[in-house]
Amino acid sequence: MPVRAFLFDFDGLILDTETASRAGWRWLYAQHGHELPDDLWITLVGTHGGWDIWGHLEELVGAPVDRDAWNTRRYEHELTMLEAEQLRPGILDYLEFVRENGLKRAIVSSASRRWIDMHLERLEQTVGWDAIVTADRDTARAKPNPTMYLEALELLEVAAEEAVVFEDSPNGVRAGKAAGIFVVGIPNDVTRDVGLAEADLVLDSLADLPPAELLQRADAGGRERTADDDEPQRRAQQH
Repeated sequence: MPVRAFLFDFDGLILDTETASRAGWRWLYAQHGHELPDDLWITLVGTHGGWDIWGHLEELVGAPVDRDAWNTRRYEHELTMLEAEQLRPGILDYLEFVRENGLKRAIVSSASRRWIDMHLERLEQTVGWDAIVTADRDTARAKPNPTMYLEALELLEVAAEEAVVFEDSPNGVRAGKAAGIFVVGIPNDVTRDVGLAEADLVLDSLADLPPAELLQRADAGGRERTADDDEPQRRAQQH
């Protein structure tokens, strides 16, 4: 089947919010005399819930902290850094390719709809999305659960074999793969060291591969997976 839809993660993929987010939490930990453990932080990237970051900080401090007040300060610190962030390299080329070739496009994110709308408005990219699917703090919907990708396929009325997922985190890659979709991994500075080996294709940047060539690779990858799926049946027929 030809590819008919591109499904994009948001944080760290369309816009590198992950670097600013990690910096904000590093700042918060430093204010309390401690260091943010990167090995635990990475488990939160691309999902919602899991590791209790506030509980961990309070355990290090040895007492409760004013979560609301400190979180407001951390968030302000993060937004200050995000004001200078623009779309990641190659994103505009891919969005233009979608428009010119009549493909569908969606955002599929574990973040909140309010967060995504805020940044899309600032970047002047609110128009043209066929669907925006978010977890909105619901851990049951958040990646690596494939729920949101399955919902996006239904909303766009395309099969898994007709879509390509673009992700920057291990949690996102696992969600796309669990939904049966061809996944392209594009790491950012936060996720680069952990690797995205579970993706079907990994690129340093979308700017490194023209959209038309990516479609060819995705189509070839889909045919290979179909052949692999059919192999047990062929063997059974032969015997």
